Amino acid sequence: MNYRKELDLTQFEFWSGAKQHKFVYAELQQLDNNLNEFFYEKIPTETDINDLFWFEEKMLCELIGTNFNEYENR
Repeated sequence: MNYRKELDLTQFEFWSGAKQHKFVYAELQQLDNNLNEFFYEKIPTETDINDLFWFEEKMLCELIGTNFNEYENR
Protein backbone atom coordinates (compact mmCIF):
# COMPACT_ATOMS: atom_id res chain seq x y z
CA MET A 1 0.00 0.00 0.00
CA ASN A 2 1.25 3.48 -0.86
CA TYR A 3 0.05 6.71 0.60
CA ARG A 4 1.01 10.35 0.41
CA LYS A 5 1.10 12.71 3.35
CA GLU A 6 1.46 16.48 2.99
CA LEU A 7 3.39 17.99 5.85
CA ASP A 8 5.41 21.15 6.30
CA LEU A 9 9.10 20.45 6.73
CA THR A 10 8.94 22.40 9.99
CA GLN A 11 6.75 19.60 11.37
CA PHE A 12 8.79 16.69 10.03
CA GLU A 13 10.02 14.26 12.69
CA PHE A 14 13.67 13.58 11.89
CA TRP A 15 15.46 10.52 13.29
CA SER A 16 19.02 9.27 13.87
CA GLY A 17 21.72 11.65 12.67
CA ALA A 18 19.24 13.95 10.95
CA LYS A 19 17.85 14.95 14.36
CA GLN A 20 21.12 16.81 14.91
CA HIS A 21 20.59 19.29 12.05
CA LYS A 22 20.98 22.96 12.98
CA PHE A 23 18.52 24.57 10.58
CA VAL A 24 16.31 27.18 12.19
CA TYR A 25 12.59 27.50 11.53
CA ALA A 26 12.95 30.12 8.76
CA GLU A 27 15.54 27.98 6.97
CA LEU A 28 13.29 24.94 7.16
CA GLN A 29 10.54 27.02 5.55
CA GLN A 30 12.94 28.03 2.76
CA LEU A 31 14.01 24.42 2.28
CA ASP A 32 10.38 23.32 2.19
CA ASN A 33 9.86 25.56 -0.84
CA ASN A 34 13.16 24.71 -2.54
CA LEU A 35 13.02 20.95 -2.06
CA ASN A 36 9.93 20.77 -4.27
CA GLU A 37 12.18 21.83 -7.14
CA PHE A 38 14.98 19.53 -5.95
CA PHE A 39 12.79 16.44 -6.09
CA TYR A 40 11.10 17.73 -9.25
CA GLU A 41 8.50 15.11 -10.21
CA LYS A 42 9.57 12.46 -7.70
CA ILE A 43 7.59 12.25 -4.49
CA PRO A 44 10.20 11.81 -1.76
CA THR A 45 9.84 9.22 0.96
CA GLU A 46 10.36 10.08 4.60
CA THR A 47 13.70 8.29 4.35
CA ASP A 48 14.70 10.45 1.35
CA ILE A 49 14.00 13.59 3.36
CA ASN A 50 15.68 12.33 6.52
CA ASP A 51 18.79 11.23 4.61
CA LEU A 52 19.16 14.67 3.02
CA PHE A 53 19.30 16.26 6.46
CA TRP A 54 21.63 13.56 7.77
CA PHE A 55 24.14 13.37 4.91
CA GLU A 56 23.67 16.45 2.71
CA GLU A 57 23.63 19.44 5.07
CA LYS A 58 26.21 21.29 2.97
CA MET A 59 24.09 20.93 -0.17
CA LEU A 60 21.00 22.07 1.74
CA CYS A 61 22.89 25.16 2.95
CA GLU A 62 23.91 25.95 -0.63
CA LEU A 63 20.31 25.50 -1.77
CA ILE A 64 19.12 28.33 0.50
CA GLY A 65 22.27 30.48 0.46
CA THR A 66 23.40 29.75 4.01
CA ASN A 67 27.14 29.73 4.72
CA PHE A 68 27.98 26.15 5.68
CA ASN A 69 30.84 27.12 8.01
CA GLU A 70 28.56 29.46 9.95
CA TYR A 71 25.88 26.75 10.00
CA GLU A 72 28.32 24.22 11.47
CA ASN A 73 29.41 26.61 14.19
CA ARG A 74 25.91 27.20 15.56
